[in-house]
Amino acid sequence: MKPRVFTTAFSGIYPMYIQKAERKGRTKEEVDRIICWLTGYDEQGLQAQVDSGVDVETFFALAPQINENADKIKGTVCGVRVEEVEDPLMQKIRWLDKLVDELAKGKTMDKILRA
Repeated sequence: MKPRVFTTAFSGIYPMYIQKAERKGRTKEEVDRIICWLTGYDEQGLQAQVDSGVDVETFFALAPQINENADKIKGTVCGVRVEEVEDPLMQKIRWLDKLVDELAKGKTMDKILRA
C-alpha cells in the first residue's frame, strides 16, 4: 500500500510549506524558488500543478528535471535521514521538506540551493 502522502494533493501541502516559511519571516517567492530549483518547474509550471490538483506522486512524476545537486541534500526530517530514504519518491518528498525546513531556520538561499 502506498504511503498516504503519495496520494495527497500537492495543492494541499503547498500552502503548508508557505505558512511554515512565512511564520519565520520568509516568503512564498523563496518557497517557490526552492520547489522550482528541486523539480525543474518554472513559476507557471508550478502554479499549473498547484491549480490542477495533482497528487504528490504525479507532481514529482511530471517534474521536468530533478536538480542534479539534490543528492547533496543531507540531514534529518522528522528523525529520518533524507540521504538514507530508500523509496525514490519518498526521498524527493523528504528533500523538499528538508529544503523548506532550512528556509524556515534562516539559512541563506545560496546554502539551501547548494550553490
